[in-house]
Amino acid sequence: MAELYEIKDVEDRVILLAVDTGGEDAGQCLDELEELVKTAGGAVLGRVIQNREQIHPGTYFGKGKIDEVKELLWETEADGVVCDDELSPAQLKNLEEALDCKVMDRTMVILDIFAARAATREGKLQVELAQLRYRAARLVGLRSSLSRLGGGIGTRGPGESKLEIDRRRIHERISVLREELKDVERHRQVQRQQRDRGHTTGAAIVGYTNAGKSTLLNYLTDAGILAEDKLFATLDPTTRSLRLPDGQQILLTDTVGFIRKLPHHLIEAFKSTLEEAKYNDIILHVVDCTNPQMEMQMHIVYETLRQLGVTDKVIVTVFNKTDRLDHEVILKDLQADHQVKISAKTGDGIQDLLEALERILRERKVYLEKVYSYSEAGRIQEIRKFGELLEEEYTETGIRVRAYVPAELFGRLV
Repeated sequence: MAELYEIKDVEDRVILLAVDTGGEDAGQCLDELEELVKTAGGAVLGRVIQNREQIHPGTYFGKGKIDEVKELLWETEADGVVCDDELSPAQLKNLEEALDCKVMDRTMVILDIFAARAATREGKLQVELAQLRYRAARLVGLRSSLSRLGGGIGTRGPGESKLEIDRRRIHERISVLREELKDVERHRQVQRQQRDRGHTTGAAIVGYTNAGKSTLLNYLTDAGILAEDKLFATLDPTTRSLRLPDGQQILLTDTVGFIRKLPHHLIEAFKSTLEEAKYNDIILHVVDCTNPQMEMQMHIVYETLRQLGVTDKVIVTVFNKTDRLDHEVILKDLQADHQVKISAKTGDGIQDLLEALERILRERKVYLEKVYSYSEAGRIQEIRKFGELLEEEYTETGIRVRAYVPAELFGRLV
């Protein structure tokens, strides 16, 4: 059973650090990191960006910038720093010694948020596995850091007491967690098989974190899941059935939000959850069309899907939060098969989304026209359940039917 220890929250007051190597916009990266820190319960007192050809292999920043950060730490009375990249054990240890304060990285903050949000047994197992794999290589660097502060960002989950056990026992715990997650994955596969036997098409709702995925699922199905204006408001996948206006049925599954630099440990630990997208027929890609970084966020989602091996799916891009737009914005996704503009909050445009889903489901079905004898009336019920019954006429010779049915059922019904 996963053991996630609660430690009394301490609000970390931190300085954000980033290295601009000429790739991604460092300022935008720090805007997102600030949101992450706030979500984790911290406060940001300042930020420092260093322009370098590459990140310093030993201390992340160069010596001159480290002195500048030390000065800022003294002026603001901050408790520590958060780096926008994942630090190596050596960088973590060296930077901590150079600055004499708590040092965290982006991965640590994201893992901390996940630990706070995990609600189900599977979510807790996945978070603990990700934390232990990340921390196993960083025990030396983290020991002194955690002894300085009794709580705060980076200490949720396994916590200080678990980090003090030796590496051998940590790896033993990792093995146990992997086995438990395999059991959970087997259970998930059984559920998928039952879904397949039901001939019901599935759609995975994916998107950048805080794009409005949970709000959309709640609006369509009254799922009642947490939907907040926060990063990673929900972690655990939720599947709900939706009956479309024309009578067709579809299963919608909400998935964990994507983010830039999503830690490798998290992708590995949450693979079974993220792979819900792989086992569904349709991808509903929810996009926050009010976000100035919309294009970059869409790119991150597609890259993550490729990483997970999610290909050859029908993609519906759902440009959400149109109610917040105060000026005309060109909304286009060249990688999508269908595009709709909606507000999951007000319901505007939802009818267009439902009609798009109806068309997609119909395209996946085969047209059937047949007269059944009255002794075969049970077949009509099967068509109603799994297909779309267009017309049903009772004649002297039998029941004349026009319908769309799943391709895998067609051979049994003709």
